[in-house]
Amino acid sequence: MFPDLTRDDVFRLETRRLWLRWARLADVQAIVRLAGEKAVADMTAHIPHPYGPEDGERFVFQSRKSNADGRGLQLAITPKGRPNTVIGAVGISGGGESGTPQLGFWLGTPSWGHGYATEAARALIDAFFAYGDGSELTASVRVINPASRRVLEKCGFAYQGSGLVELPARGGLYPAEHFRLDRRAWESLKTWGHCGLVPDPVEVDPVLPLAC
Repeated sequence: MFPDLTRDDVFRLETRRLWLRWARLADVQAIVRLAGEKAVADMTAHIPHPYGPEDGERFVFQSRKSNADGRGLQLAITPKGRPNTVIGAVGISGGGESGTPQLGFWLGTPSWGHGYATEAARALIDAFFAYGDGSELTASVRVINPASRRVLEKCGFAYQGSGLVELPARGGLYPAEHFRLDRRAWESLKTWGHCGLVPDPVEVDPVLPLAC
């Protein structure tokens, strides 16, 4: 799904305020502290609560393996001036049974409200369409997560409907809203200048779509 360019752990994406890079074992403590908050975990499909060091280590190993295999691209979100300080993660993974790649992200609560999630998501979306040959991305959000929905809309995703989805870490089926962005829409948004990296300064950041 991703080319050789992204399969080396020196790969990173730069935005106006962020570095997006491969996760490292040195990030585990921060990942456990931030992703393990109930407010974050409850909005996700795969982050359990409580979230222990073994869960953080598993995330790092699995994300690095996926990146190296080219099956996905999972990147830690860090401030540009502090590249060793993880504040969240953003990723695109295989679409499971549907086969369509899915976008997901989470952000620790201390970093909410600054537009970082949109900035990181847009950078990864650009990389997906610019470096790869994928034709579309999907994402889902819990219906009680309007902030994540707003981020997807600001990245050009179109609403596709709602339904029940399985959230393994939550132990059951939950109502969710589904979104889609195809290559043609992305190209149009880039041409019109609607998908740049500068976020709305009053945007409320999300917790996480369900894909991560």
